[in-house]
Amino acid sequence: MTDSGEKLLEPVRLLCREAGRAIMEVYASPFAIEHKEDDSPLTEADLRSHHILEAGLQALLPEVPVLSEESASVSPALRRGWDWLWVVDPLDGTREFVKRNGEFTVNVALVHQGRPVLGVVHAPALDLDYCATRGRGAQRHRAGQCEAIRAAGVIGTPLRVVGSRSHRGSSLDGFLARAGAHELVAVGSSLKFCMVAEGAADVYPRLGPTSEWDTAAGQCVLEQAGGRVLELSGEPMLYNQRDTLLNPNFIACSAAANDWTAWLS
Repeated sequence: MTDSGEKLLEPVRLLCREAGRAIMEVYASPFAIEHKEDDSPLTEADLRSHHILEAGLQALLPEVPVLSEESASVSPALRRGWDWLWVVDPLDGTREFVKRNGEFTVNVALVHQGRPVLGVVHAPALDLDYCATRGRGAQRHRAGQCEAIRAAGVIGTPLRVVGSRSHRGSSLDGFLARAGAHELVAVGSSLKFCMVAEGAADVYPRLGPTSEWDTAAGQCVLEQAGGRVLELSGEPMLYNQRDTLLNPNFIACSAAANDWTAWLS
């Protein structure tokens, strides 16, 4: 399976687009909103997308388990024995979906030994896809065109920062104060990773809770575009390595030389 990433990428992208069409059917009509235990919203669109992705991914690779928020009850001891797994967010940015601002995504990543090796981020309301496989770079699909993307090689002046639209906190304000002159753009969902990956932003600091399915696909896109996703220790962020499925705080950044983690203390 190590060499199959390139062959899998287009089927996974098309599967994400199928899930996106189901999401948009709900988006275009009145929809009910439930709430999960953490008070985050849940809609019919989340569930429709989940069922499409789970069935499609199992058809592609029956031997690889699917981990998502809607199927995350597997014990840590069992899932840590998975060498390969799909990490899936059927609808990332449900708050943005509810607000109808278009900044929500379908995220699918294939993870091998803790590292995301294939990633697709599909933004159905924007008709936009970001895709990557290990060693093959990252691409953006829009308006029927596919083009290679690359993270910035030189840090912008002022620093171009992208942050969460719905989850900004005092820790981000502290980071911005230490960073000095900057421009901040607030964006929902995993599109923040993609903005860094395409060179539209320099850094995305996340100093609050996220789950593994929120970030794995975006991390793959950014890393294959030449960027990095680092824990506060300076080490790359890994997946399915802990009892919890919550990520540590991290910074997603261009590969331009800079001690980003010094600004996170």
